[in-house]
Amino acid sequence: MKLPFLSRLCLAALLLSGFSCQSSQSAATYEATVKHVIDGDTVELSNGTHLRYIGINTPEVRRRSGDRWIKDPEPYAEAATERNREWVEGKRVQLEFDVQSKDRYGRLLAYVYVSEVMVNAELVREGFAQPMTIPPNVAHADLFKQLAREARETKRGLWKEKR
Repeated sequence: MKLPFLSRLCLAALLLSGFSCQSSQSAATYEATVKHVIDGDTVELSNGTHLRYIGINTPEVRRRSGDRWIKDPEPYAEAATERNREWVEGKRVQLEFDVQSKDRYGRLLAYVYVSEVMVNAELVREGFAQPMTIPPNVAHADLFKQLAREARETKRGLWKEKR
């Protein structure tokens, strides 16, 4: 399989940073181990790289105050973080990249899979995340919108009615 120049460049950078790669006839799969869950949509990989899930946003657990971070969870932030932890912490995950592989903060951007399940999508489906489309990374935007609509209609996760 002949990869385009950008894909080969990305692959080389990933391999040098501690990822493993498996390729098949259709696509390359990048694997990494999640060392620590930072919040509902961000993790730290075993090589120290911070990875932000593409296409979703979860409530924040902390906020910046001057030059430091303060724990100040938004509603459902801890539930989203815990659910992400259940999905990925300590596990080997597969990473799928879109057009842009890093954000302005230097975090790696990816769709994250455990086995065949895309965690980004499951967090939206379960009501722990909302879609957040930032072009050019739009490969699964329509899926995330549909899953969010279903989560709202069935009142899952952060869409539950207050009691």
